[in-house]
Parts: sequence; C-alpha cells; structure tokens
Amino acid sequence: MRFKCDIIRRKYLFAACFLAIIGLGSLHRLNAQQVDLLLKGGHVIDPKNGIDSQKDVAITDGKISAVSDNIPASSAKRVVDVTGLYVTPGIIDMHAHVFYGTDTDSYLANGLHGVQPDAFSFRSGVTTIVDAGSSGWRNFRQFKKQTIDHSQTRILAFLNIVGTGMYGRYEEQDVTDMNPVMTAYMIKRLYPDILVGIKAAHYWGTFTQVDSAVAAGKLADVPVIVDFGEHHPPNSIRDLFMVHLRPGDIFTHTFSSGPRNRESIVDDVTGVVKPFVFEAQKRGIVFDVGHGGGAFSWVQAVPAIEQGFRPTTISTDLHTESMNAGMKDMSNVMSKFLALGLPLQEVILRSTWNPAQVIHRPDLGTLSVGSVADVTVFNLQKGDFGFVDVKRKTLKGHEKLVAELTVRAGRVVWDLNGISTPLYTKPDTYR
Repeated sequence: MRFKCDIIRRKYLFAACFLAIIGLGSLHRLNAQQVDLLLKGGHVIDPKNGIDSQKDVAITDGKISAVSDNIPASSAKRVVDVTGLYVTPGIIDMHAHVFYGTDTDSYLANGLHGVQPDAFSFRSGVTTIVDAGSSGWRNFRQFKKQTIDHSQTRILAFLNIVGTGMYGRYEEQDVTDMNPVMTAYMIKRLYPDILVGIKAAHYWGTFTQVDSAVAAGKLADVPVIVDFGEHHPPNSIRDLFMVHLRPGDIFTHTFSSGPRNRESIVDDVTGVVKPFVFEAQKRGIVFDVGHGGGAFSWVQAVPAIEQGFRPTTISTDLHTESMNAGMKDMSNVMSKFLALGLPLQEVILRSTWNPAQVIHRPDLGTLSVGSVADVTVFNLQKGDFGFVDVKRKTLKGHEKLVAELTVRAGRVVWDLNGISTPLYTKPDTYR
C-alpha cells in the first residue's frame, strides 16, 4: 500500500512538473513578443536625447518602449527592416492651415484655402500639425468639431487674436474683435491641451494687433507667432523683436523677400544679415521658416545661412496656394535646408525637438522611452535635385528626404514601399 502511494505521488509530481514546464514555456513565448513593432537596423537621429547612430526602436502599446542596440527580433510581433534609412521622432509642422471648409466667402477660417490635414501630413513624415491662427475664439470650437476631432494627425493650434480668425483681410483689421481676455480664457480654461499660442497676422496698421496678441499671451502664458508683413510703410522688425515681442515669441516667414511693405532680415542692398537679427535670436526670439506661397526666397535664405544665421524651426505654411508651388510639403522644405548646407542632424532638430520646445510640448519631438510612438523613417536619396522658391528660382541640391514610413501613436499610417507588410506570394486559392 505504501509502495502504491509513492507511485501515485510521483505521477502527480511528474505531471505538475510537466505542466509547470509548459507554463514557463508559454510565459517565455509571451515575454518574447511583448514588443508590438520593432524598427530594426536604422540610423536613429533623436536630438533631444543626443542619439545619432544605428539603433533599434521598439514600440509597445503605442509608446516607445526601447531605443537600443540589437533588440532581438524574437521579442517583437512585427519587425520592419529599416537598414540604410534614418529614423527620427515624428515631424512637427509648426505652421500650417487646416481649418478647411466650404464657406466661399472665407479665406482660411472654414474656407476653401485650408487643407484636410491627413491628406498632407503622413506622406511627408509629419505626425503633428500646428494650425497657425486660422481660427479665433469665436470659431475655434467649430474647427475642433469639424477637423481636429476627425483627424488621425495630431492637430494643435495657435488661436488668432482676431475673434473670427483668418476669415479675410478686412476682418483681420477689426481692432474691436481683438480680445485678449476671451482669447486667453479659451486657451487656459477650455482647451489648454490643444491651443499652444496666439497668432497675429496681416495687420495694416502699426503694432496694435501685435500688442493685443502679446497681452493675451501674458494672460494665457503662451507664445505669440507673428506674420508681420502688410504695413504701409513697413514697420520696424527691430522694434518688433526688441520692444514688442518677448523671449519665446515667434517671427514667422523669416526668409520672405517682399512685398515691399515687409522688412527683410537680409539687407536688400548689401546682402548682409542685419546685426539686430542675431541680437534678437540671442534674446530668445524664435525664427520660424513658414515657407508658404509667397514667403521663402533664396535671395534671403542663401546669404543668411552663409553668414551663420539659422532658423529656429522649419515649417511649411501649408494651404492650397502653397502646396503645389515651390513649397510642396514638409519633407521638401526640410530638403531645401540640406541644399543650403545644413547637416541632416540640424534639419531634424529644427523639425522635431525645437518646435516641441517652442510650443511648450516636451512630450513631442522625441523618441524618449515612454513617449507616444510618433516616428518617421526617411530615405535620404542622393542625386541631382532642384528646389524652387516662391519667386520661381531653383537651387540645385544633391540630397532629398523622402518619407518611407510614418508611425502615429504606434500605428503605421504611411508606408511608401510596403516595407512593413509581408511580400505577396501566389495563393493556394483565389478566394
């Protein structure tokens, strides 16, 4: 009897051990595939974290879970070979106009000149678009309901100091509709997670509009971005930089050359960058590209870069009048700065971490572990390319950035050549 009991105990012990081994094996297999998406073998450029080398990037539950050497492919459910490509944080376009709509009387506030964001973002590597003042406090909620809430692209916004936003040039002159209190209230109390600053634009007078925007900026503790170019005669940009704006405020359309009612940063006669421009940058004034359909000229950009001036942020000023002209898209504008002689690392910095800091969103523009997995994979093509400014002049270059893969919150949203999907094979059946 005792012998039989020993045999039974041994059988149960063997069975328990067997089940434990099976369980441990299953657990090992589960742990082995905790990573949802692994970008393997690419050259990572992450300016915020000082990374500029070959690394693997692991994504789990929509977040960056690791950036390291040789992450095992067996740890991932899905592996994408990005060898020979550049992996960067998701690109931030800090100046665009995406409050599109059908109001035929309007310009950029629910008008025909705004664009649908998802149609232009991911294909150029952009994961975050900042709308530059298309709406004001009166119509921002329509913009949110109509566009922001239905976009895969992350949409943030500068709120126009004019209540009706960029409805039209006439409406943008209405001093009675420039309300710092209501503007600041909407930013600070209602939508602080979306509204990142205040826009002043297209004003025909002196500094009234800018000063109203800065007053709102102080109340809401956010930066002001200024499109400063329709004054008769031109107002002083030195006074704008040194007197009216605060450190952290933004001057957009940095490389605009004309119309004649806009003062340029490079002297029109000597071709020399005005000394106070460097002083303003040291003071903390942010210089944004804001290419657009009429605000980027080689005659300004080439001498400025040659003389050591660098814009703080690169952006498109995307709208219907710029998208098919010299601007094209964000990757094209970034490539222009490669043609101007900026290293790739500086171009990525000015398209990721710099704009994230300017709009006070340090959670963006980085591949830090734990951050949302917005990632761009670029192919840096070599060849003979031509880049066109708003005056239809071409500058030749030998490098061009093309967005190969874009990941938004851990999900592949753009795959130019299908590198993230299995190859087609002849099926057994054709159902």
